[in-house]
Amino acid sequence: MNFSQELLAKATEAEALCLSSGAFAQIERTARANGERVLRAFANNRVEERHLFGSNGYGYGDDGRDTLDRVYAEVFGAESAIVRHNFINGTHAITVGMFGVMKAGGKLVSVTGKPYDTLNAVINGGGLREQGVEYAQVDLLADSTPDFAAIAREAATADAVFVQRSRGYSLRKPLTVAQIGEIVRAVKAVNSQAAVIVDNCYGEFCEEFEPCAVGVDLVMGSLIKNPGGAIAETGGYIAGRADLVERCADRLTVPGLGRKAGCSLNTNRSMYLGFFLAPEVVASALKTSAFASALFGLLGYEVSPAYDEHRTDLIAAISLGSADKVCAFCEGVQAGSPVDSFITPVPWDMPGYDNQVIMAAGTFTAGASIELSADAPIREPFTVFLQGGITFASGRIGVLSAARRIM
Repeated sequence: MNFSQELLAKATEAEALCLSSGAFAQIERTARANGERVLRAFANNRVEERHLFGSNGYGYGDDGRDTLDRVYAEVFGAESAIVRHNFINGTHAITVGMFGVMKAGGKLVSVTGKPYDTLNAVINGGGLREQGVEYAQVDLLADSTPDFAAIAREAATADAVFVQRSRGYSLRKPLTVAQIGEIVRAVKAVNSQAAVIVDNCYGEFCEEFEPCAVGVDLVMGSLIKNPGGAIAETGGYIAGRADLVERCADRLTVPGLGRKAGCSLNTNRSMYLGFFLAPEVVASALKTSAFASALFGLLGYEVSPAYDEHRTDLIAAISLGSADKVCAFCEGVQAGSPVDSFITPVPWDMPGYDNQVIMAAGTFTAGASIELSADAPIREPFTVFLQGGITFASGRIGVLSAARRIM
C-alpha cells in the first residue's frame, strides 16, 4: 500500500499500545464468551441443516425462520424474538418496536437525549405524534451518564422509556449494559408498567451480556451491523418480552397473523451463519476501532473512546477540525476498502438527516457498517465516525489509508 515509514512507525506504536494495555486481550475474552453462548444456543435449539433453507409464498410453518427466532431469544436473554429479512434497516426495526409498544395517547420518553437523526420523523413528523403520543426527552449529564433524577420524574407517567445504547452522531459516550440496567431499575422503581426499549445498534456482542439480561423489555437492531456477522445481506431483529414481541410482529406483518406468516426466501442460511460468526467479526471491528483511536491519538487528534477504554459499541469518533479533513479521511477509508476502492465519496443530502453526510463504505453489502466504513455529518466539530472491520488485518489497512490522507 506504499505507506510512509513515518506512518508505519506510528502504526507499530499504536498496535503496541493496544497490546500492552490489555485492550486487545479484553476484546478477545469477550468474543470467546459470546461465541460459546451462541454455539450453545444453536445446540439447545437443535439447529438442523434443513433450517438453513427458506420458504416462499405465505411462509406458514417455516421452522428454519422460527428456530432462528428462538436462537436469538436465547442468546439475547429474551423471552422471544423476531428476526426477519424484511426489516429494511435498524431504523425500521426500532420504528416497529416503538409502534408495537406505544398506544394512541401514550407517552414516550427518551432518556439518552435526542435520538439518532433518522428517528426524528418517526417520533415527530408523520409518526407517533400523529397517533397522539406525547414525547419527552431527558438529556444525559455532561459526563455522558444518565440523569436519574430527571428520568424518575418523566418515567413516572411514561408508557415506554427509550434508550439509545450507541453514541450516534454525537461525542457522548455509549452506555454500558450495566448503566442500562441502572436505568431499568430507576424506571421500574417509579413505574413498574413502563416498558424500557433499547436501540441496540452497534452494541451487540461488544460486552458479554445484552440489555435483556439486565431487565430491558425490548431490544431492536440491524442485521447488517453486528449480529449479521458481515454475512446477512439485509434484515433486523426485535427481542424481549414475549407479549411485546408479538405486538411488534403484528405491526411488521398483519394483526392476527403476526409472526406466523412471512416467507424467509433464501435468507435463512446467511442469517444463521452470520449470527454464528458475529462474536468474532465484532471482535475484529473492536480491535480496528481501538487501533484507530490509538493511531489518531498519536497523530494529535481528539478521539473517543481512547484506545484503552472499555468499548461498548463499535464506533470510534475522531474529531478532525475541518470539513476538508473529514472528506479526506473518508476518501482514505474508501481507497482502503475491498469494493469500490476507486470511488471518491462526496457529501450529499442523505434522506433523514439535517446536514449533508459523507459516507465511505467499500463494502460487500451496501451500507453494512459491520464492514469497515466511515461517515460524518458535515457540521462542527467536524467529527468522523469510524466503525466496522471484518478482519483486523484489513481494518488496519483501511485506518492507515485514512491516516495517510490527512498527514
